[in-house]
Amino acid sequence: MRHTAKYLLKRYSFYFGGDQPAVSWAERFRSSCGAFVGLMLVLTLAKYLGELSGIDEWLMASLGASALLVFALPGSPMAQPWAVIAGNTLSALIGITAANLIKEPLLAMPIAAAASILGMFVLRCLHPPAAAVALIVVLGHVTHYRYAAFPVMVDSILLVMAGAIYSNMTGKGYPNRPMK
Repeated sequence: MRHTAKYLLKRYSFYFGGDQPAVSWAERFRSSCGAFVGLMLVLTLAKYLGELSGIDEWLMASLGASALLVFALPGSPMAQPWAVIAGNTLSALIGITAANLIKEPLLAMPIAAAASILGMFVLRCLHPPAAAVALIVVLGHVTHYRYAAFPVMVDSILLVMAGAIYSNMTGKGYPNRPMK
């Protein structure tokens, strides 16, 4: 019986994070601090830019998910500058178009997310949080294209810049460099 319980625990632990790689506490702390510093910087600058331009929308809600990729997984192809900036901006443009053309949100949301995924495949800028941008835009009834430039593109650029500075200061290379 004991052998069976141990076997079952080991076998099914996979479904509860057993497939996640071991990460040192130093790396956990480095990633978390980076996300905090990076998001504080981006949010402060974006709020300031919004106030300067008289725009109330200065925050992209999925920025936290983008920060996880940029600061915790800086080597991932989905965390690279092109993926973050182009993926988020493209998805915002697609979400806004869907919100303008399809008045039923229950139809517009899956179309916007699916079209943004297809667009990211085509442009080679897969970034999972960007699919959420398309949903957020439709759900928030955002119908003006300016939103794709600010806050989405500007916040994405600021996040990538903060990620590059922080990661390189703490010994992690970001962004990835082409192989020689």
